[in-house]
Amino acid sequence: MKILTIETTCDETAAAVVTGDLEVLGSVVATQDQLHEEFQGVVPEIAARAHVERILPVIDQALKKSNVTLDQLDAIAVASTPGLSGSLLVGVTAAKTLCMAASKPLIAINHLHAHVFACQLATNKQIFPCVGFIVSGGHTHLYRYEDALGGEYLGGTIDDAAGEAFDKVASMLGLPYPGGPHVSKVALEGDPKAYKFPRSFIRDERLDFSFSGLKTAVRYAIAGPGNADVHAVKLSQQQVADLAASFQQAVVDCLVAKSLQAVKKSGLSTLCVGGGVAANRVFRAQLTDACQAAGVDLHIAPLEYCTDNAVMGAIAVERFKAGLFEELDLDIAPGLVRM
Repeated sequence: MKILTIETTCDETAAAVVTGDLEVLGSVVATQDQLHEEFQGVVPEIAARAHVERILPVIDQALKKSNVTLDQLDAIAVASTPGLSGSLLVGVTAAKTLCMAASKPLIAINHLHAHVFACQLATNKQIFPCVGFIVSGGHTHLYRYEDALGGEYLGGTIDDAAGEAFDKVASMLGLPYPGGPHVSKVALEGDPKAYKFPRSFIRDERLDFSFSGLKTAVRYAIAGPGNADVHAVKLSQQQVADLAASFQQAVVDCLVAKSLQAVKKSGLSTLCVGGGVAANRVFRAQLTDACQAAGVDLHIAPLEYCTDNAVMGAIAVERFKAGLFEELDLDIAPGLVRM
């Protein structure tokens, strides 16, 4: 079995060919970081236009790297939810067109479930049933999975995602975009206890997150209330490091506490974590220690599969085996699908 997988949910244009044994024959990712850098965040219209320009060359490269032709594919899969409307439309339109041209079945992928399935690519044993935790620029959500075909929504952020908070705090600190890696790098030289930032809901029984107040707390720590131009404040290198470290620790504390709380509530013993923020080394290390202490079987997506990619679309293999195919009138679902 060979499946072409396509990913265009946000600002990465990606395609890969995977086999029924989860072997990756070829993978290509075209990033858009430079296009969005001056805006310190993803601009949906720019992202969609970049996908239009890159989608066919990326698919062509993925097929060539895999030494596979369109006719040799068994199916074509595409992420259809959730994501940016314009970005999703490009990928879904490309996938449906290829399916029509080559008479191949179409498989729809839930982007969030695919992030969790990325953990399966790093282990030789079955990860399901598990609690799945997606932590990225646009999502911070917990699911209960009995298998790879769908999850029960347990909880998530009520405002900003963890990755979005990293990007906004990076901007306040004068660090480049995307913010997550730069905040983490600067934080290495900082004191995570220098500032007492809030940890919203950390003692609450709800499996919810909130990072909006934390962003505001960082802003006040930099400039104080009422100062509209936070970038006008001159910070020392050590102040930037301490702010970054203290902010990062507040986020990590919330992520670790809530994910373990979800595992305990679910009655399961396995936790699987994916998404761009899962690449954060402090988070990975502290979650690993906490899971070991609690007797939780932890799987974190490999670093190369944390940020958006098409390899995690290998979840389509499970849908293929279950006979879950789509008609060519498949539509996008930009908002969060809780199942």
